[in-house]
Amino acid sequence: MSDQPRNYRIIALVVAFALFMQQLDATVLTIALPAMARDLEVTASSLSLALTAYLVSLAVFIPASGRLADRFGSRTVFCGAIAVFMAGSIACAQSTSLVMLVAARFIQGLGGAMMVPVGRLVLLRSVARQDLVAALSWLVMPALVGPIVGPPVGGLIVTYLDWRWIFYINIPIGMVGLVLSLLLIPQVKDDAPGRFDGKGFLLSGMALGCLIFGFELASRPLSVLVIVLLLGSGAVLAFAYLHHARRISDPILDLSLLGIPTFGLSVAAGNLARITQGAQPFLLPLLFQIGLGLSAATTGTIMMASAVGALAMKPIAPAIIRRFGYRDSLTAATIAASIGYASCAFFRPDWPLAAIVAILVASGFFMSFLFTAYNAVAFVDVEQSRMSAATSLYGTFQQLSLSLGICVAAAALELGTRPFDTYAGFMIAFLLVSAISAGATILNRGFAADAGL
Repeated sequence: MSDQPRNYRIIALVVAFALFMQQLDATVLTIALPAMARDLEVTASSLSLALTAYLVSLAVFIPASGRLADRFGSRTVFCGAIAVFMAGSIACAQSTSLVMLVAARFIQGLGGAMMVPVGRLVLLRSVARQDLVAALSWLVMPALVGPIVGPPVGGLIVTYLDWRWIFYINIPIGMVGLVLSLLLIPQVKDDAPGRFDGKGFLLSGMALGCLIFGFELASRPLSVLVIVLLLGSGAVLAFAYLHHARRISDPILDLSLLGIPTFGLSVAAGNLARITQGAQPFLLPLLFQIGLGLSAATTGTIMMASAVGALAMKPIAPAIIRRFGYRDSLTAATIAASIGYASCAFFRPDWPLAAIVAILVASGFFMSFLFTAYNAVAFVDVEQSRMSAATSLYGTFQQLSLSLGICVAAAALELGTRPFDTYAGFMIAFLLVSAISAGATILNRGFAADAGL
């Protein structure tokens, strides 16, 4: 047996440790939203800004992650990212207003933008094509422990301690991650790193920031002029970036990669499906605590269900793909996951908890399969020389769709809520994001029958 399987498993486990910290932070935070809203004296739905700020930061800085790793070395950038994430966590814990929290979450996102994409890049460069699905499963499986452990930990922290401790727990985890990274992550550099596209980085970053925050604020009681200026500026900057990208050979976001059929389809279909993935961790804790009147501890326990379903899928995903191919298995999983999360719109206090848990387990099962398959098929036809650019572009679109999921959910929740109907906003939000995700079914049929096989 060659050394390669052992090597990629070691790298995958170290990167998964960082992903565990990220996922733990995200899942713990969503459980704490009602408590944080009370302390910061804002509405719970307005805290979607804190979630969106993190994802915007990821989308803005992920394009630079591959270039920085090529220039300064994967281990250096990876360890630096963990340190920045820890600093952002401390700042979040010290926040006394929504503005401070949003700024601190943006710093956290800067660290997160460098952590997992750089780790994934190292993994992709060390694995053979036939081992790609298995390698990504090794990467994701340990990281899924975060979403399993996070909700009950968040519920216990909110119930018995203070919500600020949800950020302090990142510090010991980050310290262990730093030690493991220094020992086990290889220092991979590009002998001839390309020129960094600074102009493209600024244009794309400002465009994404303006557009996402414009959509996020569209449902808030703000001046229409402010929203129009954000969205208009974002559109102008986006067109300016497209013009810029066509004129240079090595843009920060290489959109020509979308011309690779498997990559382009995976980005398009995966983005639609991730609308629900971004929305449901925001909506479900609010529904359980505000709508159904459950405690934070009970909510955290129930929220484990989706992660348990996701974890159960990972070991069998490669066999399903080999048996049915990407096209048919993605189509079936998209339909099943969309129906499952649409069912959440009808949760009411008289529902048995067992039925709620069963729906969340099944939904997490199929949604987990979707992203294992999309993440694998996206890169099967990408040349090694373009892998860094493909990883950055894919990660940027991924975070963009998650951000839009929260924006759509928050807007639907804000606009759909009625004085005497607590559930109207939640129903509209769940049905809307599920319908958008179901649209990926059409795009999935565009994959060739033998794509990635």
